[in-house]
Amino acid sequence: MRHLRVGIDVSPLELTGAGTARYVSKLLTALEREPGVELRRHRFRGSSRPAKIARDMAWYPGGLPIAARGDDVIHLPAHRGPLLSAAPLVLTLHDLAVLRHPETFNRWTRNYSRLVLPRLARRATRVIAVSDFTAREAVELLGVDKERVRVIPHGVEEPFTPHGPAAGGDYVLAVGTLEPRKNLPRVVLAAERAAIDVRVIGAPGWGDVEVDSVGYVDDDELARLYRGAAALVYTSLYEGFGLPVLEAMASGTPVVTSAGTALAELADGAAVLVDPLDVEAIAAGIEEAVRRRDELRAAGLERARAFTWGAAAKATAEVYREAAP
Repeated sequence: MRHLRVGIDVSPLELTGAGTARYVSKLLTALEREPGVELRRHRFRGSSRPAKIARDMAWYPGGLPIAARGDDVIHLPAHRGPLLSAAPLVLTLHDLAVLRHPETFNRWTRNYSRLVLPRLARRATRVIAVSDFTAREAVELLGVDKERVRVIPHGVEEPFTPHGPAAGGDYVLAVGTLEPRKNLPRVVLAAERAAIDVRVIGAPGWGDVEVDSVGYVDDDELARLYRGAAALVYTSLYEGFGLPVLEAMASGTPVVTSAGTALAELADGAAVLVDPLDVEAIAAGIEEAVRRRDELRAAGLERARAFTWGAAAKATAEVYREAAP
């Protein structure tokens, strides 16, 4: 087996513990166990708004290609990267919400993504999509040749299991960064109509989303909250995968999620699907999940067994080998 030197942009770890950073952290740990893959971590530090702009304007066009000289492949896990690179690029696409629903993003992200992301995706030797839904979006919205796309879902692992401490109380759980796309105000209203408390877990985002949130919690506490919840209510307006849905199912928690996009694909019959724009429908979904708790718990646990970070790492390493010259 050929030994590969793989550079990976770990700059997303500077920004948040959710979303892409979670993917990077879990995948790196699993890739360390893959034979024949030497990982080189490249990072631009800083999480302030000026640092984010400097990252996009200087690090990706110039800094990263210089740092990655000598790498056989460069993995870009965050929809950002250099358009010119000596090494082949592997780009992970989590979703294309910024193109489908640009109004739910800030102006900088909208403009940057509109100008750079299609060119970057076409420049990449291989594109990893985290779901079949996202793979189709990549072909349609970015003009990516489907022969270059590989579907590799996220995984789930400890501490997200049904065994362990559970939080007390009668509540439903909502997990997501406080931003418009996560649809959290409707979840709060729906919980009120279903006469049950809601606990929102999410780091501050943007867009003046007015909900009470516990904020960011570590994985052990999040798993405890999943286990204690009557249901996870994850009715995002658009997702390319939906990691909280997978984590909740692996924890034995019934799930209420959005019909359409990748969330229905991920749930595959193991969750209650609702119209995310209809508060009454979400409330009815909560009530249904409570009634069907035992059934949904069993179905969710069975579905979650199909997703592991070890499998994701093995498939990702194979993509590196495909991309390497």
